[in-house]
Amino acid sequence: MLSQPDFSSNKFLDSHIKSILAFYEPNVDALSGGFYQNFMDDGSVYDKKTRHLVSSTRFVFNYARAHIAYGDTRYKERVESGIEFLREYHLQKDTKGYAWTLSVDGTESTITDATNHCYGLAFVILAYSWALRAGVKEAEQYIHDTFSLMERHFWDSEFGLYKDEFNADFSQCSDYRGQNANMHSCEALIAAYEATRYAPFLHRAIELARNITIRQANKADGRIWEHYTKTWEVDWDYNKDDPKNLFRPWGFQPGHHTEWAKLLLQIHQYEPQDWLIERASSLFDSVIELSWDETHGGLYYGFAPDNSICDDDKYFWVQAESFACAARLALETGNEKYWHWYNRIWDYSWKHMVDHIYGAWYRILSANNEKLEETKSPVGKTDYHTMGACYDVLDALKFYKK
Repeated sequence: MLSQPDFSSNKFLDSHIKSILAFYEPNVDALSGGFYQNFMDDGSVYDKKTRHLVSSTRFVFNYARAHIAYGDTRYKERVESGIEFLREYHLQKDTKGYAWTLSVDGTESTITDATNHCYGLAFVILAYSWALRAGVKEAEQYIHDTFSLMERHFWDSEFGLYKDEFNADFSQCSDYRGQNANMHSCEALIAAYEATRYAPFLHRAIELARNITIRQANKADGRIWEHYTKTWEVDWDYNKDDPKNLFRPWGFQPGHHTEWAKLLLQIHQYEPQDWLIERASSLFDSVIELSWDETHGGLYYGFAPDNSICDDDKYFWVQAESFACAARLALETGNEKYWHWYNRIWDYSWKHMVDHIYGAWYRILSANNEKLEETKSPVGKTDYHTMGACYDVLDALKFYKK
């Protein structure tokens, strides 16, 4: 029987971050520089060649935050190695875009998908922002360069949001529009503002937040739909035949509602506005009861417009983003119901999502909490959400004690 920690204590959150870092420690460093990105449950690497832009950038975030928190020079060296890998392998010198996926064998690299994704560039800015805070001074220029690239190609001034996807040379833009790329762009721009104090980054983050969580949400009864047409009308049928698509699932995503709510509260720290708190509370409240599994615990992945559960799997990141949001809401509003949710989600995660043998979190469980795969951390995961959520709570506890 697992003992129940004090989930809101600095000591617990700090030790949990360190336990996740320990999972990756033995095998994360790639011979090419940067990081291996596919780990089995026991931490062994099952694919040494595949590199994904999302993992390449998220690992930089992981080690930048760890260096800032703990001062370990190994973490600083990994940040530098990760930035060098981004610049030498993902960055395309002719277009200034970033390759989505690579196959790397030693120091030889082949682009396997050259598509330019706004979602990916958001994480490039996030990585550069945290690298700058970790002491990589040249990253400041890289932040501005990437933001300029997004302005030039992805920014849609008519709608005040970012487009999603271009081909390799930026000559063709997909008609697809999505909220997820804009959410992570908002996250990245908050981080860029924190790193540089350049006000336009914060102003753009606020614009994205308002346009998605208010204007676009008003087209879906106050909730945030994932997928839109070229003119930002709700596309109710996009991927309806593929509801478990990894990056663009059909249905409402509870985890994106709570993640947006968390971002609204982060913005509020720098530019207090009542609507940010009100909208954060309403977004969290609109999905949390509906998405909670009263039988087996945990938050389901997705629900349909009629409020029926359309994907009953349990994903690690949904639990992590939701407890981070709950803590911020509790500290901001003083409402004890949010601490109730914080502890309830953590209790579930501690019992089922956290691997107490090898470390880190399982990526996905079934509705009744059975493991669905033996891969702990395939491309994309990196435990950026779980460690990031712990840092978020630590940051919030510090901020509200001022």
